[in-house]
Amino acid sequence: MLDAGYRSAFVDWLACAVAGSREPAAAAAREAEASLLGRIVAFGTAGHVLDFDDTYAPGLAHCTAPVAPAALVLGADAGAPMGDVLVAYARGFETTAALARASHPELYRRGWHPTAVCGATGAAVASAAILGLAADPTDAAVNLALLQAAGLRSAFGSDGKALTVAMAAAVGAGAALLARAGASANDEVRAGFEAAYGATWADPDPERPAIRDNWIKGYPCCLQTHSAIEAADRIRGRADRPVVVCVHPVSVQAAPYGVPATPLQAKFSIPYTTAFTLLHGPPDVADFRELPDDAVDLSKDVDVQADPALGESEATLEAPGLDQIRVEAALGSPQRPMTPEQLGAKVRSLTSLPIEELVRDDVPAADVLAIVSDDG
Repeated sequence: MLDAGYRSAFVDWLACAVAGSREPAAAAAREAEASLLGRIVAFGTAGHVLDFDDTYAPGLAHCTAPVAPAALVLGADAGAPMGDVLVAYARGFETTAALARASHPELYRRGWHPTAVCGATGAAVASAAILGLAADPTDAAVNLALLQAAGLRSAFGSDGKALTVAMAAAVGAGAALLARAGASANDEVRAGFEAAYGATWADPDPERPAIRDNWIKGYPCCLQTHSAIEAADRIRGRADRPVVVCVHPVSVQAAPYGVPATPLQAKFSIPYTTAFTLLHGPPDVADFRELPDDAVDLSKDVDVQADPALGESEATLEAPGLDQIRVEAALGSPQRPMTPEQLGAKVRSLTSLPIEELVRDDVPAADVLAIVSDDG
């Protein structure tokens, strides 16, 4: 039986995609190309553009973001039910997570975005499963996807982040379609990929399903801001300047902006998300439509320091006259998972569609795709 975590993560992503479909980047992707692979890019962009979708912390990768759109769009095109889509998605999720986990933190250190780089392989595996490919053509699809793996951390804070993840989804789907037609690439591609990217190849471990370490986000911004957000929320309205936030060095890489110039940059700014929370509480989707002056001003007095002794998703916060606040694991983490009620509330905040009812094994994937596309 499929682990319930896959269905929860897929529901979460689908709700993000419905809400994200209204964003400019998603609209641009829809306008750019109407082909099968173009639809995957459009839907993939919509699912990731809010940066509210699930994250696999051990590899710092959004494993659903590149895999789900490939599985859903190809599944709809093939006339598959959602049960088949979910099984394919689960295989692709685990493939993405295994490669991201094994390659962390070297991919990050070299400036790569693990979601896009590793997600192309996961999308290839999921697509191959939807297409009913045997083991050899599935391996060929993975190798063909590796030839096109790309995505840079420097895209964070811009439309490029969601678009590269979505393009990874299309790369994986296209690779599976090529493999079905007889194309292949030799296994030396994997060694070449490791050498060029600093990655480490790894296959999924059935004894250690990555989905059990997955993180359903509580806030629509970079995961590495979340513990600082919760620390700030504990002293909301009581903190004087200056404020000092300590995080692991990888958090500074993932959320590199200081005082943001745009709302997208704000999603990747620890000073800004901390300042906003101190003033207004934890941000939701609407709070990133514009940058209130008071939060921008306060973010100038939030000093972020890197401390390698902290956990990668941990944060401490200090302010004059107050005890230090430490948050080791924010809401949605494996240590503090969302309850079904909390996930349901998140889904309802993103869409009025009955997403949980749509993601049932017997529902045709085409019906799901049509309904969420119409809503967007």
